[in-house]
Amino acid sequence: MKIEVTVAAPVETVWSALRDRDTIRHWHGWEYEGGLDEEIEQIYFTRAVEDGTTLRLGNGDVFAVEPAAGGSRVTLTRAPLGADPDWDAYYDDVTEGWITFLHQLRFAVERHPGEPRHTLFYTGTGGRSPIDELDGLVPADSEVWYRSDHQLGLVVDAWGNGLLVLSHRPNGASTAILSAYGDTDRDQLDAESSKWWANLAER
Repeated sequence: MKIEVTVAAPVETVWSALRDRDTIRHWHGWEYEGGLDEEIEQIYFTRAVEDGTTLRLGNGDVFAVEPAAGGSRVTLTRAPLGADPDWDAYYDDVTEGWITFLHQLRFAVERHPGEPRHTLFYTGTGGRSPIDELDGLVPADSEVWYRSDHQLGLVVDAWGNGLLVLSHRPNGASTAILSAYGDTDRDQLDAESSKWWANLAER
């Protein structure tokens, strides 16, 4: 399986976003206590192997960055199911995670080059899809950054031109990742978003 995004930036810039630890923090995953730096080190450096602008991860997934119309194309080729038996049960979840992270990479490079973010993350099962329940969290006319089979990414001006990524899997698992910039009040955003997420779970 392949996941592709086109980023409006030169190959050198996009490749740096995959190889510089501080820059990876601007798009990979989300902040959590004592864990993001270690996660980045494990995934992108400890067992990863570079070859030009190709990066093979320890689990067999391969990133490739190459010139494309409009900038650079980032292709992630997933290792086949069974390549890492310990993770087979999470294969689809990991794939969904990579879809999110590649679009977060594109967002960081195109909209906030070199700028740190603050993130909030929510997860749960049951209830309705957060994609269908945006009232009270973001304006209805928010710019769509991307859509996939199970995800929606929206640009949110009120969060310093931030990004909201929502996902809802067929098994009922839902997540929300909020990336905010500038002087956005993270505590206030967390309070408002936590209330919205709790109400969603009750519906």
